[in-house]
Amino acid sequence: MHSSGHRHYCVYILTNRSKTLYVGVTTNLNRRVWEHKFGNGSEFCKRYKIDRLVYYESFDDVRNAIDREKRIKGWLRIKKIQLIVAVNPTWSDLSEGWYERHLYAPASAQVLRFAQDDKLKREIGDELRADS
Repeated sequence: MHSSGHRHYCVYILTNRSKTLYVGVTTNLNRRVWEHKFGNGSEFCKRYKIDRLVYYESFDDVRNAIDREKRIKGWLRIKKIQLIVAVNPTWSDLSEGWYERHLYAPASAQVLRFAQDDKLKREIGDELRADS
């Protein structure tokens, strides 16, 4: 709840080192990301060690949030990647610094970040050409 007295709903995309994508909706982004990072979110996220918040958007109406989540889930992978890259080109973990080290983070190192390297650019280009 916010001080305005009404709820906000977030649609979010999480990923892992292999760039497996997970789309969800929540009323509490901070809590939900924490659950995913510490292995209490979903079986899918736990199985694939999905632990990086790379995209989110906020809504005042739950129906709009759920509709947006369903639309994004229905997209091809390349379109989801384009959405992420449009606002977060380096695939940085937007929740970095929110919590102590999480379940999948290396004990003696910072959480590795995605870099928009030549390999990723080639993969996106290959997927775009395949869609054409």
